[in-house]
Amino acid sequence: MATRNRRLDAIRTLEDSVEDRRLSLQNSLDARKTIDERRKLGQFATPTLLAREIAAFGLAHMETPRNVRFLDPAFGTGAFYSALLAETSLADIAQAAAVEIDPAFSDAASELWADFGLNVVNDDFTAIEPSGKYNLIICNPPYVRHHLIDAEKKRRVKERTKQASGVDLSGLAGLYGHFLLQSIQWMDEGAVAGWLIPSEFMDVNYGKAIKRFLLNDVELFRVHRFNPDDVQFEDALVSSTVVWFRKKKPDVRSVAFAYGGSLLAPQINKSISVDALRKEAKWTRFPCRSQRVGKATTPKLKDYFDVKRGIATGGNDFFIMDEERIHKLGLPFELFRPILPSARYVKETEIQSDEFGNPLLERRLFLLDCRFEENEVREKHPLLWNYLESGRESVAKGYLCKTRKCWWFQERRQAPMLVCTYMGRRKGENGRAFRFILNNSRATVANSYLALYPRHPLSEAIAHEPTLKRTIWEMLNGMSPDDLHDEGRVYGGGLQKIEPNELLNVSAGFLENLVAQLSEAMHRF
Repeated sequence: MATRNRRLDAIRTLEDSVEDRRLSLQNSLDARKTIDERRKLGQFATPTLLAREIAAFGLAHMETPRNVRFLDPAFGTGAFYSALLAETSLADIAQAAAVEIDPAFSDAASELWADFGLNVVNDDFTAIEPSGKYNLIICNPPYVRHHLIDAEKKRRVKERTKQASGVDLSGLAGLYGHFLLQSIQWMDEGAVAGWLIPSEFMDVNYGKAIKRFLLNDVELFRVHRFNPDDVQFEDALVSSTVVWFRKKKPDVRSVAFAYGGSLLAPQINKSISVDALRKEAKWTRFPCRSQRVGKATTPKLKDYFDVKRGIATGGNDFFIMDEERIHKLGLPFELFRPILPSARYVKETEIQSDEFGNPLLERRLFLLDCRFEENEVREKHPLLWNYLESGRESVAKGYLCKTRKCWWFQERRQAPMLVCTYMGRRKGENGRAFRFILNNSRATVANSYLALYPRHPLSEAIAHEPTLKRTIWEMLNGMSPDDLHDEGRVYGGGLQKIEPNELLNVSAGFLENLVAQLSEAMHRF
């Protein structure tokens, strides 16, 4: 951070420069909103140093750098335009346009850049028709998650994206994906586009459509993924990538993939073949690690386990409680089942149990798992009925609860033999973000865990020899951290997450010989 600040100080050579005024304006406008309000609009300003590097890189890869027609579809106060002016002369900018949805930012930017030939339009980029063609587009689009986009806008934006790019983007995609795809209709032939976007598109399912577009419809020439520990935005924990492409028929056999360091001085830089990119579901494997030889034929965890997300209760604070609270409310303890507390309260990697199958943990929690319908509860358990009534106007109206036959019914789920933590941070190069926990209790788990259930023939082998549980658990915790981290995804600050389907796809060749030997031994008897 100290080095970065010194470099930033060197950029600001004049106290009264337009960049100083822009930064002051940016800080003032940001201070008017809470962080939650800014998240809803995806307003996270690009740091000056990063904007300078992106502008310099874009200019260096243009066919006509002395006839710049510039567009920023999510302008803010103009970090990229300021950077562009610092990297080239105003005389080389033939045209400059910007779109900004927030009127406060639009008005401020119009005044700030009034003498610099910039046309600022106060509108929603995803809702307007192109007003010209540009040969350089640089943008940090709004990082708005799909659940923050209302249904009508999502429908309209999806339709316009398909019209502009031919891509039918999933409703789970963030707004930034629509910005990138719609920009194609604003680009002149051969134009260069640089997009500072979250790295998540490289791994998630909705990103497949974006990656097909980048490989099939434009000329993708560089992808730079920043180290997730080196967060580019001080106010947003997001792993960032800069994607560069030209509007032209793709005619390349490889794409430059860079990682870490800065855009102009990456830590790793390799050419990845287009064929490899088409075959690989997770682009974050590049360029740090190439695909492992024989990986496609190696057994996966899905060959030996079913993996399910833990129970989504619909209201943990209401349905999960400790013994003291259960007794204080006079609720029937027999209608509760044990449930593991969140991973931060479970330091153990093996859960032991008491004579009743309850976990021997310092923090012991229980899930209300009542299968009685309304009349039965009211008749047999009046105190429980009173408790349920207290949640009718709040918990019962939540999305999950209101879809159930009885809003307090929980999902039927056996206690898993093994659970895997769902999120975590990797400590050190050989550290583990995820850990497997051997569950010797009858506790179920909430959705902060993944539950593993052995499949046949592994389940048959375990039934025949119960001590195998420990052997398999030790094997899972002994596998290379990269096997898990390659399949998961990473967010800003090094936070990693792995979904059920990703865990199922983890290589599990280490189990192949064990299961084969066990099956052979069992069939001898």
